[in-house]
Amino acid sequence: MLDYGAASAVAMIVRTGSFEKAAKALHVTPSAISQRVKQLEERMGTILVERGSPCRATDKGAWLCRHMELVGQLENDLFGQLPELGEVKGGTVTVDVAVNADSLGTWFLPAMAAFAQHSNVMLSIAVDDQDHTAEWLRRGRVLAAVTSMSEPVSGCTVTALGHLRYVATASPEFCRRYFPDGVTGSALNKAPTLAFNQKDSMQQDWLAEHFASKVAPPTHWLPSTQGFVEACVLGMGWCLNPIDLVQSHIDAGRLVELVPGATTDVPLYWQISRWAEGRFPELKHQIIDWARASLF
Repeated sequence: MLDYGAASAVAMIVRTGSFEKAAKALHVTPSAISQRVKQLEERMGTILVERGSPCRATDKGAWLCRHMELVGQLENDLFGQLPELGEVKGGTVTVDVAVNADSLGTWFLPAMAAFAQHSNVMLSIAVDDQDHTAEWLRRGRVLAAVTSMSEPVSGCTVTALGHLRYVATASPEFCRRYFPDGVTGSALNKAPTLAFNQKDSMQQDWLAEHFASKVAPPTHWLPSTQGFVEACVLGMGWCLNPIDLVQSHIDAGRLVELVPGATTDVPLYWQISRWAEGRFPELKHQIIDWARASLF
């Protein structure tokens, strides 16, 4: 049988980021917290918490934390329906969600804010490439995700949200410097581009689609949606940006399209565990409403 006291200690360490903060939250000493976790890890034969600043859950630790969140929600529901058992526990429930950075920087956050205004549920938002957020669901690290994967993860439902539209842009000064004779494959091979991280293949995919020759431009690495836009405006490089973020810059002449009309549409889907979908229906409603009002 699971030692729920020890499991609660693991979940609190991951939530607060340290053994000391977890001990304070649970009103015990740090040594007691450490002992509980050590005994549970020895019993299970696996590490549950990666020690560090902050402490993080391992893959198996994440599954345990998710279980404790669900248990807490079920207990609150039970106490609410059976007041004879005592008062409803005061602990909060946290829903973990994974989303791609560009959705977070455009339409996603207003949807989360609308949900939070009418709910006492806390949100823990993780950011990853849309081609990889489904893996967070598979590994049990989140209950829901915005993803480019249309095939449902086991135990989840999937809903098409629409397309996030991108356009390749650069500053007029950048274009004059690197494309004096027009945007060609040979010119693009020398013009610096931007990439979010090693998972980001969007610029390379766009080059492969619109230019026959293989192009391998020098690359700046910049893990920030807003940073992409600002870097383009400042002439640091060219890249694809969500059209909603750059349309005003294009209209004002601060940015230009490299190839007018050569947009890229990325399909997005909402995947959520069936348990969470039934427990938090308003979360899905807000996601769908905001996505369909914002996406193409």
